[in-house]
Amino acid sequence: MNAKDQQKERSHESILASASRLVRERGIAGARVAEVMKGAGLTVGGFYAHFASKEALVDDVLRRAAEEMRARLFEKLPERPEQDLLGLVLRRYLTPAHRDAPLVGCPMPAVVGEIGTTASAHAPVLAEIVAAMAAEMEAVAHAPTEGGPSKKHLALGLIALMVGGLSLARALAGTPLSDEVLKACRAVGLRAATAR
Repeated sequence: MNAKDQQKERSHESILASASRLVRERGIAGARVAEVMKGAGLTVGGFYAHFASKEALVDDVLRRAAEEMRARLFEKLPERPEQDLLGLVLRRYLTPAHRDAPLVGCPMPAVVGEIGTTASAHAPVLAEIVAAMAAEMEAVAHAPTEGGPSKKHLALGLIALMVGGLSLARALAGTPLSDEVLKACRAVGLRAATAR
């Protein structure tokens, strides 16, 4: 790779990093192109050399952030006993540390409301993200019990519990109820994940 290509790659990564921070901090609408480029230390005019549109940038940010989150959640899971795997994922996600680090954590709490209301163009990417996470969770879930939810439904239900619980805990940050929401979601999720 020549020097020009290396510089373009560095600029591209800077744009993605800036957009990732802004999307997590301010949501999709708050991550305006001018702010993204300013955060990357670049001029607005250079944006379209890297992305076709703001929507394309946000889609890339969401995919990348979700991949990073999945990697952290499922790291070293095969070394654990099967019955503890989903519980470990829940305990990794529903933590005060994750709640208190929105700029580096899961992007879904910052964007799901917008995607459901004013940014529906990103719904297909959100569906990809949820499907990929559900597939990883299904792979480590125990066999369904007679009359219980399928592995897929268990995974989707736990994802909804995790994202919803973290969103509510963040909204309640600074109050004692925030920690209680995390504890309650972990307890309910663990019960569902380990039911036989």
